[in-house]
Amino acid sequence: MELGTIWFLLWGVLWAVYFVLDGFDLGVGMLSPVIAKNDTEKRILLNSVGPFWDGNEVWLITAGGVTFAAFPGTYAVMFSALYSALMLLLFALIFRGISFEFRSKMESEAGRKLWDNIHFLGSFLPALLLGVAFANIFKGIPIAKDGIYQGTLFTLLNPYGLCGGVLFVCAFLMHGALYLSCKTEGALRDRAVKVAEKIWPALLLVAVLFLLYSAVATTLFKNYLDNPVLFIIVLLPVGGLLMQRVFIGQRRMFAAWVASAVTIAGVALFGVIGLFPVLLPSSIDPAFSMTIANSSSSPLTLKIMLTVALTFVPIVILYQAWVYKTFNHKVTEKDVEYDEAY
Repeated sequence: MELGTIWFLLWGVLWAVYFVLDGFDLGVGMLSPVIAKNDTEKRILLNSVGPFWDGNEVWLITAGGVTFAAFPGTYAVMFSALYSALMLLLFALIFRGISFEFRSKMESEAGRKLWDNIHFLGSFLPALLLGVAFANIFKGIPIAKDGIYQGTLFTLLNPYGLCGGVLFVCAFLMHGALYLSCKTEGALRDRAVKVAEKIWPALLLVAVLFLLYSAVATTLFKNYLDNPVLFIIVLLPVGGLLMQRVFIGQRRMFAAWVASAVTIAGVALFGVIGLFPVLLPSSIDPAFSMTIANSSSSPLTLKIMLTVALTFVPIVILYQAWVYKTFNHKVTEKDVEYDEAY
């Protein structure tokens, strides 16, 4: 397999890992106004993702870094075309990170409410923007021959892009609700389970619409029709989505969370495999698209990067696995009594 192809696949896998890991803590942030009924419960929700959220965002930096180093041509065009959306995403994540620290330092109820609202928006906007951005990448964006974007931020807010945004929001809400059903107990857990049961039909409807819309608005299915064995990838999100409901009915909430993770990863991989070998399609002319061939780094650079990745990525995975194992217990009222708690 060529180095460009290997890095294309790694690029897709890194985005899928990021969506799975950061998806649940973004979902918890969006669900806080619905599930948490008092200040203690809001703090339980914050502390349930407290040890993980910043580590999860390392995968966002890694995916962006791989785009920059392995496919600099695509990086230049993508980050220029999506500049406004990415800046909104960046500021939302920055203020969300600040809200973790500042909320617990507010003495007044108004101050805590202000940071609660910022935390909600800082969770909702990234979920929506990531969905809009990737749906537009799947569909193709207006890139001219010289790589200059021929549109505005509002160009991205087309029906298919918004459908992708709604899909990401629903998927992350479900992912967060299932996570809370594993990490909390009592009334809080019961509410998380009920919310998951209510979100599932909406997620199913949006997922079906997105899949059908993709067949009309994109060329993603071409690779699948040319190589029918690839339809195995499509079975991942479909099977994961159906199994979520089965496991929720059986009250096997961790299994349901795993099924949700498979669904999210499957959606990302479905799009990436459908794009291959294009990273950023042009909706003006396919000849203007950014591909592995016209945007990747030199073979020597890709070879050095692969050596570095094979050395350090396992270390990062081991560290995160240790963190998740260390903090895998349920979060209770006692946990928020510590001075270090959010």
